[in-house]
Amino acid sequence: MKKYISKSISEGQQRNRVKKGFSKKSKKTNAYFIAGSAITAVFVILMLIGLIHTPYDPNAMNGAEKFLAPSFSHIMGTDNFGRDIFSRVLKGISMTGLVAVTTVAIGGCIGTVIGAVTGYYGGVVDEIVMRINDALNGFPSILIALIIVSIIGPGKYNVILALGILFIPSFARIVRSEYISLKERDFVKSARLMGAGNMRIIFMHIFPNVRSTLFVTVTIGFNNAVLAEAGLSYLGIGIQPPDASLGSMLSDAQSYLFTAPWYAIMPGMTIVIFVLGFSLLAEGIRMKTEEEND
Repeated sequence: MKKYISKSISEGQQRNRVKKGFSKKSKKTNAYFIAGSAITAVFVILMLIGLIHTPYDPNAMNGAEKFLAPSFSHIMGTDNFGRDIFSRVLKGISMTGLVAVTTVAIGGCIGTVIGAVTGYYGGVVDEIVMRINDALNGFPSILIALIIVSIIGPGKYNVILALGILFIPSFARIVRSEYISLKERDFVKSARLMGAGNMRIIFMHIFPNVRSTLFVTVTIGFNNAVLAEAGLSYLGIGIQPPDASLGSMLSDAQSYLFTAPWYAIMPGMTIVIFVLGFSLLAEGIRMKTEEEND
């Protein structure tokens, strides 16, 4: 009897430890997800506000208000042309967000289709596509983007096209690996026995099992797109004036780092927090997915 009681107590303690472990893991997952979601939601709201309205005209110059420090009238100060930095940051968030969303949409859609088809069918086409993929991955992404933009010229739409093409291989590689691991599962074999066609199996049976991984890839891709756009604009071959861009603002501000530090700090911190929010969101989604799979 004593042995039975002690055994029951030890099993109960073990279950409590397991529950505590899961609760700690859940709290950690929720912390990443909640923090990332909150920051991302704020930036989405700012992006929408920047598309509709800004406190001042982001391109209006005023020589009498150059380099004004942050105040109630200009909460982020003014730049070397007297333009309101907060208005330009809002417009820059909108511009960068639109470029990133469009870039990820192009790369994600085309890359997903290529990865799904090559991963499912395999063969010679798969080998050719993957060797091209490996060749592109052998060079830094920003270098390839610089080459493409240098050929087709700077500008908002050219940056979207260049980055969209650049993001196709990464999506294709990730989706392809998922399809290779899933195409021989029992549910796929059952679908074949029931007479389902290849296209139906690819997009109706296998694709739903890839969506969680794809969603994490999209959030990471959005981060990379934001940084790539900011880098190209910083170098002067991205979004062109008079359109506001966080990267070009940072480039213009570097000459006034000591005389007007707010000019560089505001767009710089915006980029950092922007990327941090989506990084936390991606990590939270990844951890939630792993917890569900366990």
